[in-house]
Amino acid sequence: MPILRWLNDEEARKTSSQIPYRLLEFDPKLSYESPSPALGRGARGEGETENMLIQGDNLEALKALLPYYAGQVKCIYIDPPYNTGNAFEQYDDNLEHSLWLSLIYPRLELLREILSDDGSIWVSMDDGEGQYLKIVMDEIFGRSNFVSTIIWRKNYAPKSSAKYISEDHDYIFVYAKNKEIWRPNLMPRSDKQDKAYKNPDNDPRGLWRPNNLAARNPYSKGIYSVTTPSGRVIQGPPPGSYWRVSKEKLAELDADGRIWWGKDGNNVPAPKIYLTEVKQGVVPQTFWSYEEVGHTQDAKKESIAFFGNEIFGTPKPEKLIQRVLALGSNPNDLVLDSFLGSGTTAAVAHKMGRRYIGIEMGDHAVTHCAPRLKKVIEGEQGGISKDVNWQGGGGFRFYQLGGTIFDEQGHINSKVQFKSLAAHVWFSETHTPLPPSVPPLSGENGGKPAKQAGGSPLLGVHNETAFYLLYNGILGDKTPAGGNVLTARVLRELPKHKGEKVIYGEICMLDEATLQKQEITFKHIPYDIKAR
Repeated sequence: MPILRWLNDEEARKTSSQIPYRLLEFDPKLSYESPSPALGRGARGEGETENMLIQGDNLEALKALLPYYAGQVKCIYIDPPYNTGNAFEQYDDNLEHSLWLSLIYPRLELLREILSDDGSIWVSMDDGEGQYLKIVMDEIFGRSNFVSTIIWRKNYAPKSSAKYISEDHDYIFVYAKNKEIWRPNLMPRSDKQDKAYKNPDNDPRGLWRPNNLAARNPYSKGIYSVTTPSGRVIQGPPPGSYWRVSKEKLAELDADGRIWWGKDGNNVPAPKIYLTEVKQGVVPQTFWSYEEVGHTQDAKKESIAFFGNEIFGTPKPEKLIQRVLALGSNPNDLVLDSFLGSGTTAAVAHKMGRRYIGIEMGDHAVTHCAPRLKKVIEGEQGGISKDVNWQGGGGFRFYQLGGTIFDEQGHINSKVQFKSLAAHVWFSETHTPLPPSVPPLSGENGGKPAKQAGGSPLLGVHNETAFYLLYNGILGDKTPAGGNVLTARVLRELPKHKGEKVIYGEICMLDEATLQKQEITFKHIPYDIKAR
């Protein structure tokens, strides 16, 4: 498979692994919860929302999310800078080509890690970097996982200011994490599609439409004459074609009332296709017209409705994002947008009952995204609200990027709490997010579940190995030589596990023979904790 080369590409390929893990600091003042959370689709009750709005560089934010959400996101939509040479107020969209590639490459690597095995990623782009983006995504996601390129007609009229040719469309590149198991949802049937189904003969099976009995595919039993109910003899199918069914099958269908001969019983037989028997959805196509999913003017009107005349860069219409999320996710699935912009993806996800994570880097995370989501929660009726019968409700939590897990001297940041370090340790050992609860053990506790992670030093069991963290006085003893030190007394208090155990702590007071007998691998804090 071809691999794209550009200036400093080797450094770009190392970037995601070298980014340090940062803390996510919750900001209750910028978070918002509906007074009536039950109104929100998928709402979990006051204080329980899983929706996240993160302010900070999206590369660092994605790395911070990995210990919690690796392999958990069902649908990712991003609208990164197009590198068009037009400087946006919110984004530096005038990056030199190689810098743009170095920007997008490590972010796509982390997005792949955070995507679920049955998930998909949708990336908006134009002609400027589209073909280069395709090659980079082939490398990161695998060419075999490329699904399709969507063409969105974004303008309804040509641009008279165009120097050469008016550009009327953008692309959306679609990749699956694993194309063998991912399938898009069907699109809902439109009234126009259903309008073709009628019932002129009062068939008890309901609405139907006629189908053509003739086809071009050769069929050995598909050449015969047909006599209509009116007595007209049809010598055979049209030249070069064949009846789709045998003479015997046609008689069987006719006896069952599944053949339409016309109002006077004189037409060529037409098998009935019943509305109740067709797919209750439509296979999506690659061309999306502005009549179906909106255009740039719709997006600007929506932006003005939220922010006045301060239009954010190149917003996307809510209908466009609705189409993406409808095809790529289901209610209560987790979706993510790491170039959140003015907050459209989060707003649409909220109205559609999806859980979401939105990442935005500048002050407009506070000035644009949070206020927009607050209005959505309060029941605003713009965009797709009426289409999905949005009434308001739910909430979101606002986070900012905090300090790194480790300081410049390699010591654990004093602000790091047990749960944050536990998530980091678990992910570095297992490359999976920290489970919300620990599965039953096979040891001396009789198979009872251990305490939830964060309330017990046992983080969980992975591949039959139990992982423990002695940190921040988790056992209730905050003295220097207490619960953070592995002693015989501490070992007796740990949740039991028959099998291999990895225990993180500040000091180990057990001898080597005891460690081997108990199948313990001791790892020192902070020296044995991976910083990246």
